[in-house]
Amino acid sequence: MKTTHAAELLAALGHETRLAIFRLLVEAGPPGRYPHELGEALGLPPATLSFHLAHLKRAGLIRRHKEGRYLRYAAAYETMDELLCFLTQNCCGGAACLSGAASRPDEKLSPTTAPTPQGA
Repeated sequence: MKTTHAAELLAALGHETRLAIFRLLVEAGPPGRYPHELGEALGLPPATLSFHLAHLKRAGLIRRHKEGRYLRYAAAYETMDELLCFLTQNCCGGAACLSGAASRPDEKLSPTTAPTPQGA
């Protein structure tokens, strides 16, 4: 992965609403979730949700599947894996150094945790 592509992915995740959406989709697994489920879980109006979903899709972090008249979104795990590999490439000079923090984050958010509005 090129540095510029990694920067684009990180920039897309650098907004708390998009990060919350992405985390919900990662937690949902390969089946993903419908937009109304995401909107309800995060308390987002449809237009705002649509804007952020489009941004994540353009970045390649999520996929959209059409099911008849409905859309379902899912995380693009291969893109997430590539980004994680890029971020940890040559970590600690090749020595095993991950302390387990990657598998046990200090902060456990529930899937329905809405982001704090900016400026609040």
